[in-house]
Amino acid sequence: MTESDNGPLHGVRVVELAGIGPGPFAAMLLADLGADVVRVDRPGGAGLAIDPAYDITNRNKRSVLVDLKTPQGVTQVLDLAERADVLLEGYRPGVAERLGVGPEECLARNPRLVYGRMTGWGQQGPLADTAGHDIGYIAITGALGMIGPPDGPPALPANLLGDYAGGSLYLVIGVLAALQHARTENGRGQVVDAAIVDGTAHLTAMIHGMLAAGGWQDRRGANLLDGGTPFYGTYRTADGGYMAVGALEKRFYGEFIRLLGIEDEAPARDDLTAWDELRTAIAARFKTRTRDEWTTVFQDSDACVAPVLSLREAPHHPHLAARGTFVDHGGITQPAPAPRFSHTPGAVRTPPARPGADTEDIAHDWQTPSLLTPPPKTPPPPRAAPSRRTRPTDETHHHPRHAAGPPPTAEGTVAPEPATPATTRAAQPIETVKNWL
Repeated sequence: MTESDNGPLHGVRVVELAGIGPGPFAAMLLADLGADVVRVDRPGGAGLAIDPAYDITNRNKRSVLVDLKTPQGVTQVLDLAERADVLLEGYRPGVAERLGVGPEECLARNPRLVYGRMTGWGQQGPLADTAGHDIGYIAITGALGMIGPPDGPPALPANLLGDYAGGSLYLVIGVLAALQHARTENGRGQVVDAAIVDGTAHLTAMIHGMLAAGGWQDRRGANLLDGGTPFYGTYRTADGGYMAVGALEKRFYGEFIRLLGIEDEAPARDDLTAWDELRTAIAARFKTRTRDEWTTVFQDSDACVAPVLSLREAPHHPHLAARGTFVDHGGITQPAPAPRFSHTPGAVRTPPARPGADTEDIAHDWQTPSLLTPPPKTPPPPRAAPSRRTRPTDETHHHPRHAAGPPPTAEGTVAPEPATPATTRAAQPIETVKNWL
């Protein structure tokens, strides 16, 4: 594959030092927008415990296989960095420096290089050198504490809020801003320290303003946008599904209660003392019909009501189908590149990169013949006696268990879940989780 003309970042070269989580997702965003992303995979791999053919975060990329623990591997990465516009890495603080591919070495070879660093805790601070996951990062920012019912524990938003919103998106914003500066007349490269704790905290900016103004209570389920009101939340339907209600404005609320069929019996919207009664009335009414029936009732209205869909259902929603929000590529249904551009649209051009599959093409296109030098032969290491698992020192900062090497057992590689009925899928959650452990 050569550099694609699909997307506004056509001509931008990106080196991604392989990891998992927010780093690969950020690199995928750049690749979706047309950048030529070269993923530097390590022998043994650092990726999800699934067949690489299904790791969508590696779509639109190319891959070389490099052993960064050898002098030759360090030279190969520095040669790539010399010809790149952006380099992304997600190691713990200090690991890239110990390997010899830190900012100092890379910027010495390429003074206009943007060196993007993705971590959970950041490059400095008391927790910078400790392991962590999305749940811990969003916990200390206050974001996790905002989500969930008032009488229950905080709800877990998968790893979307921290890893991808507070992490990947801020890394992409940072490197693109730094790239813009580097390309000015007197510009130069720099390091972008993208910490998930910083990005997630930044996402709560509006809430902090409301908190300071007295318009937000520092507790769950007591506010306008966290389920505190009866007209902004989710309600169970007769078949066990859910409908999402967001009828905040009065005119939308009026249409909501009219279509729901409680217009004549619902207590006044502005009577806060009657909100429990209103919530009960709304909940009871939703339980009289199925999710699909209520979807039909509210379809094409301004009541701000939508069905809560599963991941498998979402691509078939008429609106998303009409927009092409999901695409099928290589037999995998996946989200299409976003956002959309009128003159330089992005596209899913190639399937997930296979580790090391593009070495010759990259060596030619990037003029890096060092990539074609065969690795030195080393004797196999002696077999060690079984011992307690120790924490590796070169792991990515974010997900230490998987990022340091291959899955611990052959069972770690799994095929994608077949399209089976929901009852069958629900019966095997433990088997799915076991593949990650």
